[in-house]
Amino acid sequence: MMQDEQIVDLYFDRNERALMETTDKYGNYCRTIARTILNDEEAVKECFNDTLFQSWNAMPPHRPNCLKTFVGKITRNVSLQRVRTTHAVKRGGGETVAAIDELQECIPDRSAHSAEQIEEEMVIREVLDNVLAGLSVQNRRIFVRRYWYCNSIEDIAKAFAMTEGNVRTVLSRVRSKLRDALEKAGVTI
Repeated sequence: MMQDEQIVDLYFDRNERALMETTDKYGNYCRTIARTILNDEEAVKECFNDTLFQSWNAMPPHRPNCLKTFVGKITRNVSLQRVRTTHAVKRGGGETVAAIDELQECIPDRSAHSAEQIEEEMVIREVLDNVLAGLSVQNRRIFVRRYWYCNSIEDIAKAFAMTEGNVRTVLSRVRSKLRDALEKAGVTI
């Protein structure tokens, strides 16, 4: 199996083998992310194809430090965009929508990209990093599983041998810490 640097070099050389190597190395990882968010095999395939397409268009000029994180983030964003589009008219249903709604209590949606909003997004990222760094390893993992991977409360509870109520409490407390930290940083919620 090729190293990430070699695969990225293939993208920079505009060698289509990069897509095959990415699929071999990170296809299952990306499809797992999409499957958790979408729960629809046809949509998962389309999102992975979109991930490859966006990766192809992003490299060059972008040279990712970690290809796995890079393609994982693209997959997640493509999958979430698909959920937003699918549920634009009929709101509700599904863990992804629930997780997005929960997190928007703390971090409002920022669809436009003015200079002011970009600066605020940087503050939000820094505050989020600081809040997560201050959590116990377990609470950080619970938060990431819910809001990055969009796992259900039930699945998280099983994975951590907790009750669903305990998971909800942990998530509520972390969201509260995040909201407080964002307000202190001057982010309008």
